[in-house]
Amino acid sequence: MSQNGYQQGFPANPGAIAYQKRLYPWAIAKLMPSMQRTIVGRFRSRSDADGHLLCLRQLMPQARLVVVFDLQPDLEVPIAAPTAIR
Repeated sequence: MSQNGYQQGFPANPGAIAYQKRLYPWAIAKLMPSMQRTIVGRFRSRSDADGHLLCLRQLMPQARLVVVFDLQPDLEVPIAAPTAIR
């Protein structure tokens, strides 16, 4: 998935991270026990995610993989509290 720009690292700015995640709302999730999931990859379009899912299912036939529309970030970026003006 080297052409997937989401995987190539983020700038240090947390606002840029949130914007970058919104550019790739389609994700392939690996379903795990206890209603947990792990994001395997993110994509801009549903058709890209479906294509990658077909390849992953051939490589890992026992894995439970699904395409999801995920706008929630995996890691919550803490929002800094406003500082008092002196």
